[in-house]
Amino acid sequence: MHSTMRLEFARLRWACLAFLSCLFCGPALAAGGLQGTDALSLSSTYNRVATGLSHSLAIRPDGTVWAVGGNSQGELGDGTVFTRVTPVQVLGLSGMLSVSAGRSFSLALRADGTVWAWGNNSHGQLGTGDTTSRRVPVQVPGLESIVSVAAGDSHSLAVRSDGTVWTWGSNSHGNLGIGSTTSRSTPVQVPGITNALLGVVGGQHSIVLRANGTLLAWGRNHVGQLGDNTQVDRFSPGSVLGMTGVVSVAAGDDHSLAVRSDGLVWAWGSNGNGRLGIGTWTPTFSAVPVQVPGLDSAVAVTAGSWHSMAVRSDGTLWAWGYNLYGQLGDDSQTTRFSPVAVQGLTGVVSAAAGSGRSMAVRSDGSLWAWGDGGTGARGDGTEITRPVPTPATRLNGVTRVAAGDAHALAVRSDGSVWAWGDNRSGQLGDGTRSIRSVPVAVSGLTGVRAVAAASSYSVAVRSDGTVWTWGSNTYGQLGDSTPDGRDVPGQVFGLGNVMAVAAGNFHALALRSDGTVWAWGYNAHGSVGDGTTTTRFAPVLVPGVSKVVAVAAGMYHSLALRSDGTVWAWGSNFSGELGDGSGANRLTPVQVSGLTNVQSISARSFSSMAVRSGGTLWGWGDNEYGQLADGTQLDRRVPTQVPGWSGGGVASPGRYHGLAARSDGGVFAWGLNGYGELGTAAPMDAISLAPVPVMAADGTSVFTATSVAASETFSLAVRTDGTVWAWGWNSHGQLGSGRPVFATVPLRSLLY
Repeated sequence: MHSTMRLEFARLRWACLAFLSCLFCGPALAAGGLQGTDALSLSSTYNRVATGLSHSLAIRPDGTVWAVGGNSQGELGDGTVFTRVTPVQVLGLSGMLSVSAGRSFSLALRADGTVWAWGNNSHGQLGTGDTTSRRVPVQVPGLESIVSVAAGDSHSLAVRSDGTVWTWGSNSHGNLGIGSTTSRSTPVQVPGITNALLGVVGGQHSIVLRANGTLLAWGRNHVGQLGDNTQVDRFSPGSVLGMTGVVSVAAGDDHSLAVRSDGLVWAWGSNGNGRLGIGTWTPTFSAVPVQVPGLDSAVAVTAGSWHSMAVRSDGTLWAWGYNLYGQLGDDSQTTRFSPVAVQGLTGVVSAAAGSGRSMAVRSDGSLWAWGDGGTGARGDGTEITRPVPTPATRLNGVTRVAAGDAHALAVRSDGSVWAWGDNRSGQLGDGTRSIRSVPVAVSGLTGVRAVAAASSYSVAVRSDGTVWTWGSNTYGQLGDSTPDGRDVPGQVFGLGNVMAVAAGNFHALALRSDGTVWAWGYNAHGSVGDGTTTTRFAPVLVPGVSKVVAVAAGMYHSLALRSDGTVWAWGSNFSGELGDGSGANRLTPVQVSGLTNVQSISARSFSSMAVRSGGTLWGWGDNEYGQLADGTQLDRRVPTQVPGWSGGGVASPGRYHGLAARSDGGVFAWGLNGYGELGTAAPMDAISLAPVPVMAADGTSVFTATSVAASETFSLAVRTDGTVWAWGWNSHGQLGSGRPVFATVPLRSLLY
C-alpha cells in the first residue's frame, strides 16, 4: 500500500474511533484525539483533550470546552486566576473541534475554522497582536479554514485546509520557522510548505507531518530533537532524516516521536530519563531517529516533558521514561528505559502525556488519568500522586444513592452501579479492598434499579428482579448460605421478582412484587422477623405482613409500609424505634401506633421516620442528638410529628442526624453537626433540634435536591440534573470528591 494511502487510512480510522468515543461520552469531559504537553499529535487532526504543564482541557460532545488545573495566567478561561481541581467551563466557547494546552496558555479550534486563545501572552503566543494576557478566550485574528492547532512553551502553530502552516509567539530558537529569530504576536506563514496535514509543537521546536508521510522540523535543536543529525538550531523547515510513511508524530519538551505505517516507533532528541525508550540511558541524546526496540503494531504516540507513550492496535498503552510521579501508569514510581504496559487499560483509542501526568481515552468514551496531581490538572478532584489510571471525568445521570457508615453507592440511568469510600470488607464491589476517594464501577453489575448500603456490605436489585450482594458476611447478611465475604457481587439465590431492598447493619430485606417481604442476616433481636432469634444465612419469608409497598431497615430493626398506608415494624426496640409504645423487642411484625396514610418510610440506626399524605413528617425512636427533629432530645416510643413541617418530600434519618428534601426541592438537616454533616453554618458539634436549611457552597442560597441519604457522619443528595453531592466527614473518601478531610457545604462527588 502506498504510504499516503496508509496515512489516510490511519487518519480516517482514528478519526472514526475518536468520533465513536464521543458518542459514548457522558455530558462531562469528552474524548477524541488528544493533545499532550507542549504538544501531542495523534493521527486524527482534531484533539478533543489536551494536558499541558499544569492544566488540562477537554471538549464535551456539545462543543463546549472545559478546563481544570493551574490558572495563574488565566489558562482555564473561566475569567479567574483560581486553580481548579474539578473541571470548569471555558467561557464563551461553543462548536469547538480541537484544543491544545501550552505551558500556561490554551488554544481551541472552532468548527468554522477560527482559532481562539487565552492565558499567558507574554511572548505574543495568543496571536492577538499584543502581549496582554487573557482570562477568557479571544479570537486569533487573520486565521480561517484552520484544521489543526498546537501550543508549545510560548509559541503556537496552525495548519490551514490548503496545507499551509502558520505560526506566532516566541521565536528565540527559530521556533516559528520563518527564517529568523524575530518573535511575532500575530500569525505569519511558514515559507515553503503547502502540503501539511497537521503540526505539533515541542518546548521550542515544531514538526509538521506532510501528506506524503514525511516530516519537516525547525526550531531548537540542542539535543537533536529536529532529527537532522545536527545540534544546530534551524530557523527554517528541514527534513527529519529517514522518516517516510509516518502516520503519527509527537513533540515533547526536547525529544520527538513518530510511528511509521509498519507500526514501528522511532524516537530522537534527548534521552534523559530514558525517554527514547532504547533500553538504556546512554547515549544521552540521538540527533537521528532510532527505533524503539520491542514495540510494534503502534498506531499513535504522545510525548510528555520527560516521558513517552504509544498506543498499539490492540488497544493497549505502553509508556517509558521518567516516572517519579507514576506517570507511566505501571503502579510504580520507577523510571523505565524500555516500554512497559500501562496497567488496567484496554480499548485505548488515544493518549496524552503531560508534565508528570498522563491521560487516555478508551473506546467507551471514558477518560482516565494518572501521575502527578499537582494543581488538580488530572481533573479527578485530587492532588495526590496516582501511579495507576483512574477515571478523570464526572458524569451525570444518577438516579439514586445509598449511604453506608463510611461508603456510598449510586445507580446511574444506564443501570450501572458506582461506589466509593471505605472498602476494607470489599463493600465497594470492585474486586479489591482498597479505599476509594473517587467513585469506581461495581464489577459486573448491569441493569440495576435499586441499591442499599449498610455498615460494611452492599445490596442491589436488578431490573430482572434478582438480588445481588457483596462485602462483609459475618452474620449471613449477603444471603448466599455462607459466612464468606465477597469483593464482587454475587447473586442471592431463591429470590426473584424483587422490587426493592433495604440494608440494616447486619441484616437485609427484600420486597417482592407480590407484596411479600423476605429477610436474612443477624437475628438476635428479631430483625429478620420470622418469629425466632436464629441468624439466617439465606432469605426467609417474614410472616404476618402482606401487600407491602416499601421496606426500610435500621441497625437491628425493620419497617414495612403496606398499601393501606399503615406501617409495621419488628426487631429491636431499645429506643422505641418500632413505634408500638412498648419498648419491647418484637420477633414478628407489629403495627406502628397511630400512623395512617403514610406515603414513605425510612430507618437508620435506632430511629425511624415517615412522611404522611398531608406532607407532615413523623419520627420515633432514638433522639439523643435531636435526630427526630421534634425540638427535644427525648426518645419517642410512638410517632411524633416534626413541628412546622408540611412540605412532604422524602426523609432520611442518620445515626446522629437527619435529612429531608421537601417537595419543592429544598434540603433541610437536623441533629448533631459533628463533622459538618448538617451542611449549615452551625459550629462543629452543635445540635439542631429542628430542621435547618442546608446551604449551597455560595453561602447565600438553599441547597436543592430530589433525594437524600443520611449516614453515620456524612450526607448524600441527588439533584435534578443527576449529579451527586456530599458533605460531612470524609475519613475514608465517602464524600466521593477526593478531598477534603471534611466538608461543611455540599461538594459535587466525582462520579465517573
